[in-house]
Amino acid sequence: MEQKTFKAVIFDMDGVIFDSEACVIESWKVVAERHGIENVETVLPHCLGRNYSTTKQIFLDYYGEDFPYDEYKQECSKVYHDTYDGGRLPMKPGIRELLQFLKAQGYKVGLASSTRKSTIVQQLEDANLIQYFDDLVSGDMLTKSKPEPDIYLMACDRLGINPKEAIAIEDSYNGIRSAYRAGMFAIMVPDLMQPDEEMKKISDKILELINDEIKMYKFCEDYV
Repeated sequence: MEQKTFKAVIFDMDGVIFDSEACVIESWKVVAERHGIENVETVLPHCLGRNYSTTKQIFLDYYGEDFPYDEYKQECSKVYHDTYDGGRLPMKPGIRELLQFLKAQGYKVGLASSTRKSTIVQQLEDANLIQYFDDLVSGDMLTKSKPEPDIYLMACDRLGINPKEAIAIEDSYNGIRSAYRAGMFAIMVPDLMQPDEEMKKISDKILELINDEIKMYKFCEDYV
C-alpha cells in the first residue's frame, strides 16, 4: 500500500468507543415487551449510525405513521440511562490505550456521532475520556445523517484537516459509507454487523478489535 500521512483520527462513538449498540437494543426490547411491539429487533439494525429524525422515520415506515415513536423513544432513553449512566456503560477494549497513543503521537482526535451532543458529553465524561478529544460533532448539529458525508466533512473542517488527511473509525455500514463518501481513510471495527461485500470494498481496513490494531501495528505507523 502506498505510504500516506494522516493528521487526525475521528471516531464514531456507539459501537466503537462504547459497547452501546447492544445496550440500546436491550433497552428497546424492554419497551417492546411492555407495549407488545413486535419485530423491534428486525427494525433496529437499519437504524445503526442514524440520527434521531432518520431513525424515527424508519420506525414510522415499518409500523405506520400513527406509531407513537417519540413516546416510546423517551421511555427507551429512560431505561437506557437508568441502566448505564454513571460510568456503567461498557467500553470497548483498548479504547483508552488507543486514545492515549494518538494524543502522545500528536494526532488531532475528533468524534463524529449521530447521538445528540448532551449524551455524547455525558458518556465521555462518565468514562473519563473527554479530555482526549479536540472536538465533538453530534447528530443534532446537522440535518443530514449518516450515510451522507456531512458529519465527517464537518468534523474535518472543525479540526482544520482535509478529509484525505483523516482516518475514520466506524462499526456500522452507514458510518463506513459516510466516511468513504467524505473521502477519508475508513477503518471498520465490526460490532453487531459483520462486513458484507460492500463494506469490504469501501473500507480501507477491517479489524476485529481496536486493541488488535495497537498490538499489531502500533496504529497508523504503516501510513505515517
